Amino acid sequence: MTSVTLIDSLPFAHGQPAVKGRIRTLLEDFQVREELDFPLDGVGEHVWLWVRKRGANTDWVAKQLAAQAKVSPGAVSYAGLKDRHAVTEQWFSVHLPGQADPDWNIEPQPDFTVLRAVRHSRKLRRGALSGNTFHITIRDLDGDPAELANRWQRIIAIGVPNYFGEQRFGRGAGNLERAKAMFNGQAKVRDRHQRSLYLSAARSALFNAVLAKRVSAETWNQALPGEVLMLAGSHSIFVAHEVDETLRQRIAEFDLHPTGPLWGAGELPGSGAIRELEETVAATLPLFRDGLVAAGLKQERRALRLIPQNAVLAFPESGRAVFAFQLPAGAYATTVMRELIEVG
Repeated sequence: MTSVTLIDSLPFAHGQPAVKGRIRTLLEDFQVREELDFPLDGVGEHVWLWVRKRGANTDWVAKQLAAQAKVSPGAVSYAGLKDRHAVTEQWFSVHLPGQADPDWNIEPQPDFTVLRAVRHSRKLRRGALSGNTFHITIRDLDGDPAELANRWQRIIAIGVPNYFGEQRFGRGAGNLERAKAMFNGQAKVRDRHQRSLYLSAARSALFNAVLAKRVSAETWNQALPGEVLMLAGSHSIFVAHEVDETLRQRIAEFDLHPTGPLWGAGELPGSGAIRELEETVAATLPLFRDGLVAAGLKQERRALRLIPQNAVLAFPESGRAVFAFQLPAGAYATTVMRELIEVG
């Protein structure tokens, strides 16, 4: 199983892109900035660090910060992993009870810089973001810019399938291969962080498989009887056994989103054809389905569609396009870009 099998062969909602281009020619071509929706206290035993990193792995930066603070790596946390081949600005927190702040930039690092340090009463937890803002430059465009602009407007209007990006599965889908080995007893994984990565990869593969079926059937952005709907901006869900005009209107206005399964123990909440489809797809990946249940994960849901917010497209010069947009936490910019550009 390769990343090509996982991502590149998944069906498109807007058809195969007609414009080609190059992405990540420079690190600055892919920029990400985390967004928080709450203020920091200014006091407390946790130091929150606003860090800019270039071409660096998030976990590696966390370990460097731990070394600078002379604490264990477990004392450093972050909200989420960010692309290595990018310039990113993100938060880290360091637990320093009763200790003074170190000079974070006393030994300048070429790969990252601490831009700001603020005390807070709580540690930074995974997923504790309102979203991420992206600035992505495409170079060497081959195709009609007007077609690209028109497709961008269609995506803003109806969104894209909320696939998990290939980053979730590791290089060459290695996290999925390790999940297989873990589930079938060929490998014991004692490291909690690694185990979490492998479980997430398996769960994401199942979700993508269900969503791919919905995209092929052109039902990924609409509700069917028995649909599990999620209130926008929350994880609150309910089952729509019947779909009336009011629900259709709320879906059209992005107030509600159809969902797919994040697999685990317990019954699927949907009913009818929705439950049958999800069970049928899961049956094609029984090792993942059963392994996730045995690992103790519980059934959860994820929106099937992704709507870019504050979306802008500019053509600063011939052959170059710059996209800017915001996505909620847990969403992947690469799933937006794959509907726009065939990467050469």
